Amino acid sequence: MTPLPVTMESEQQLFFHNYARLPLAITHGEGVWLVSDDGTRYLDMIAGIGVNALGYGDKRLVDAISAQATKLIHASNLFMMQPQFELAEKLLELSGLSKVFFANSGTEAIEAAIKMARKWAAQFGNPDKKEVVSLSNCFHGRTYGAMSLTAKPQYVNGFEPLLAGTGMINFNDINDLEEKVSNNTAAVFIEVVQGEGGIHRISQPFIDRLKELREQYNFLIVADDIQAGCGRTGTFFSYSQVNADPDLVCLAKPLGGGLPLSAVIGSDKVADVLSYGNHGTTFGGNPVACAAGLAMIDAIHKDNLMENAETVGNYINDEMQKLAAKHPQIIDIRQYGLMIGITVNKEAKYYAGKALQRHVLINATSINVIRLLPPLTISREEAQHCITTLDEILTEETAEKNC
Repeated sequence: MTPLPVTMESEQQLFFHNYARLPLAITHGEGVWLVSDDGTRYLDMIAGIGVNALGYGDKRLVDAISAQATKLIHASNLFMMQPQFELAEKLLELSGLSKVFFANSGTEAIEAAIKMARKWAAQFGNPDKKEVVSLSNCFHGRTYGAMSLTAKPQYVNGFEPLLAGTGMINFNDINDLEEKVSNNTAAVFIEVVQGEGGIHRISQPFIDRLKELREQYNFLIVADDIQAGCGRTGTFFSYSQVNADPDLVCLAKPLGGGLPLSAVIGSDKVADVLSYGNHGTTFGGNPVACAAGLAMIDAIHKDNLMENAETVGNYINDEMQKLAAKHPQIIDIRQYGLMIGITVNKEAKYYAGKALQRHVLINATSINVIRLLPPLTISREEAQHCITTLDEILTEETAEKNC
């Protein structure tokens, strides 16, 4: 059988229609650039939606994957495997927490954390201590528990009923927080920087009050660091910047260097919450993915990529502020390391489409927010290419309006 060509027509024929794919057939990547099947190079300011922290073609990552693949690709969690042990040890060292569970994706990590929270709460003899709540405008995933915590119409319409015992607190609203947590609360899920929600950071007063209420009502704080973690905001964990002191931490996206891998890291408070058979995964903690994760973390530290995220991120912010003074289309700019949101006065997908025509890949989220999540390896010169492109698009838009 002759394979179908890699075209939008073939995509419609082969797949469920759940991805709004770009009309690009990508063959490979080089550094912070993706290359299409016609040889065109695209500056990638999306990085696989925050996954490719090291960009493309990093030799250390490729070598780690290749070396482990020659030894063992899969054996299941019935056995002990060195890469898994080494990565667990590294994550505990970095976090100062006590135990690790590996899964395959961010949404799986969230599901595991929900189960851990409810199992932990069950020991206190209160049958109503089951409530698992999140913050408005958040995104935690698309499986049922994670989707119930996300609860945005575009993700949940047609899939109800959602998971019982879930709820939502208004983002950074301390009064609403005080009204909605109680002795029936098992866990509060937070993103220190909301990615899908448009790059908004949780406030220090909100975190401080959340911690006080945790002491009063005895619930867990779960930090979703799936998009903001692994160095993207300038520290390995974003929650450390606001002293969130979480009981559970969810990591994914860049953790496996592009291979499916996620982790739930827990404090002493929850270290013994699971017993044999309570939870599991066939592929989670795969030795090849764990070897990639070790290489990724090592590269982040050896190449000072957290410092680079801060330096280049600040540079992008400074240059975008200059554009905001020049172009009224820009309403607001929010930057935390290399996690950048630019609020504009129309649907952001307009600018994403115009940038694509100029061979720059940017992302639109939360309707009117341009989201930039470039590889942590990006240089100032490469970042300037994106800024110049946005300047050209905004200038052209103004000229067209004035015609």
